[in-house]
Amino acid sequence: MADTSQIVGGGPKKVLYTLSTIGRMGVGKAAKALTAKNTCKACAYGMGGQHGGMTNELDEFPSVCNKSVQAQSTDIQPPIPRQIFEHSIADLAELSGREMERLGRLGTPLFRRAGSSRFEPIEWDAALDHAAHRLAETNPQRSFFYSSGRSSNEAGFLFQLLARAFGTNNVNNCSYYCHQATSEGLATTIGKGTATVELEDLTGADLIFVIGANPSSNHPRFIHMLKNCRERGGQVIVINPAKEPGLVKFAVPKSPLSMLKGGSEIASDYLQPRIGSDIALFKGLAKAVLEQGTEDRAFIAEHSLGFEALRADLDAIGWDEITAACGLSRDEIERVAAAYGRAEHAVFAWGMGMTHHVHGSENVEAIANLALLRGMIGKRFAGLLPLRGHSNVQGIGTIGVKPVLARDVLAKMEAAFGVSFPEEKGLDTMACLKRAEAGEIDAAVIMGGNLWAATPDTGFATRAMAEIGFKLFLTTTLNQGHVHGLGDGEAMILPVTARDEEWEPTTQESMFNFVRLSDGGITRIETVRPESWILGQLGKRMLPESPINFEAFSGHARIRDAIAAIVPGMEDLADLDVAKREFHIKNRVLHAPSFGTADGKAHFVVTPIPALAPDHLLLATVRSEGQFNSIIYEETDSYRGQAGRRSIFLGAADMERFGLREGQGVVVSSEAGRMEGVATLFDLPRGSVLAYYPEANVLVGTAVDPRSKTPAFKSVPVTISAA
Repeated sequence: MADTSQIVGGGPKKVLYTLSTIGRMGVGKAAKALTAKNTCKACAYGMGGQHGGMTNELDEFPSVCNKSVQAQSTDIQPPIPRQIFEHSIADLAELSGREMERLGRLGTPLFRRAGSSRFEPIEWDAALDHAAHRLAETNPQRSFFYSSGRSSNEAGFLFQLLARAFGTNNVNNCSYYCHQATSEGLATTIGKGTATVELEDLTGADLIFVIGANPSSNHPRFIHMLKNCRERGGQVIVINPAKEPGLVKFAVPKSPLSMLKGGSEIASDYLQPRIGSDIALFKGLAKAVLEQGTEDRAFIAEHSLGFEALRADLDAIGWDEITAACGLSRDEIERVAAAYGRAEHAVFAWGMGMTHHVHGSENVEAIANLALLRGMIGKRFAGLLPLRGHSNVQGIGTIGVKPVLARDVLAKMEAAFGVSFPEEKGLDTMACLKRAEAGEIDAAVIMGGNLWAATPDTGFATRAMAEIGFKLFLTTTLNQGHVHGLGDGEAMILPVTARDEEWEPTTQESMFNFVRLSDGGITRIETVRPESWILGQLGKRMLPESPINFEAFSGHARIRDAIAAIVPGMEDLADLDVAKREFHIKNRVLHAPSFGTADGKAHFVVTPIPALAPDHLLLATVRSEGQFNSIIYEETDSYRGQAGRRSIFLGAADMERFGLREGQGVVVSSEAGRMEGVATLFDLPRGSVLAYYPEANVLVGTAVDPRSKTPAFKSVPVTISAA
């Protein structure tokens, strides 16, 4: 592998890659897709909408990145040729994720009969009639409804309404596998589960922490803000076990100067704690802040509770315990704490490197503690920023695609529709699949995403999905989750419109609490249908006696009116399609120190340091530059020396400790499974290993954070040996 210390993120290669992708798409089609007034389909950083397809809410142009181009390249593909479905499902299952992605768009409903070896194309009416019949004959308590974060607010609201009217609260979304720990950790500390900053706040921050995230690969637009922070004299402090080249230096394609000088410096400081040891580091930083006397005493006294308990806990912890746990020196920790102490406006941004642990909720609480110590929540140009993935995953949660709704929201919804919903507590994603493995789930409706590939312990995922007698998928393309884990039951796949093909305008919510309006209206494939239309047709057939007219209610303006009347903070949605005035959601913690807790104050929370065996290897699953979630666009990673999908990344000390050489075949084992890979040298602390998701899911167990139910994708005990 090439020396990654010389790798620069972004740069001419990314420009050329984007140009080649646009060339493959066709310049006319690409321009139409990228400039239409629709929200970006990639990450939740957000751009597009009524400001224009390549413009963000600050009117910055062009706000486009490699991820948005990749997403568009998928959507503009022609339909999969029908001859493909003459091949067996076993043949399709041999394709890689990238090969599945490049088959084309799904252009016809597909049906796999019980025990059949093939999918067969069928007509829409037959598909809807059969799907509705199979669902209607199912005990609702033996079903679940799962949505990814690509769907619109309108489709999501109708999705959960249909599920509850059907009789189940087993309604969940992909956040249970990503940022649900953020929602839990912020609920206890500030009373709200979302970001406390708007996009504009990043323009005035003088310190931005990037914790457990690699935005050079996963949120490229955020890198632009990090570069700007450095150029105006601010600091960017990265906390990540892996020394990611794109976070050290990045050639921002939008900036000619950045390109000409071979890249801009991103990180002003870079701490590499051992995997899973972040709480120890955060407590060390908090302890150093107190010892250096830079805490905001007025803020703490006026706007918080629990500080004395936190201070007592920090006083009781010795520096030797902290440094032994995280592998960093006291000097390193005090240096970063001093930089934080000098900052006037600090933003804390984090990714799934914080949430993918059995103590993920506590990780987030520890970050919030650190921000509260210096009064960095509830003011301009400072605050908390969870870096969310899917473009509307936050909106899907806001409008109710979750197993438990607030009582006032549930009551409003029952009153609005004249129905009573089930009282049983709904199950989270992992709990639904555990039930399925036990043979207690008969039907599942899966809207978008790739639940099979996203689930830890691939053997478990296959067994659980295979036990579900009827699976209904709503999707734009085929993926591996449609051909693995089918079992002997029935499966139906319905082709849906992409966001810019919607028949009616839709809305999405960014990670900055900003709601955008997407026009839709592009026609590429005549035979695909909007998710909301499909859900309306299913509701009409499944629940003909319901007081809810699902077919009529599938109109987006009516859905937005209902959301505005039912969901707190979404009132401005009611006239959005007329006024075209996009908005920030009300009642979120933003620029005033008024918190969503019962007493209106922020709460410090004592977080114990997890017990970690210092000599054991812990593996974290990671994404490559050429993928988005489980979607694989490229088989090699240009930001990690063209590493392949089976790379097993180890630091030099561990390569030597285990007698391994670069390029050697290795076997990695865990309690969940075994994976063969290639030893690949990378800048990592002792005891830390990386491997690519979803391939490395075979190693990840089904243990979850007991509070958020989020699996521990990033702290997996493993052993390694030569193949």
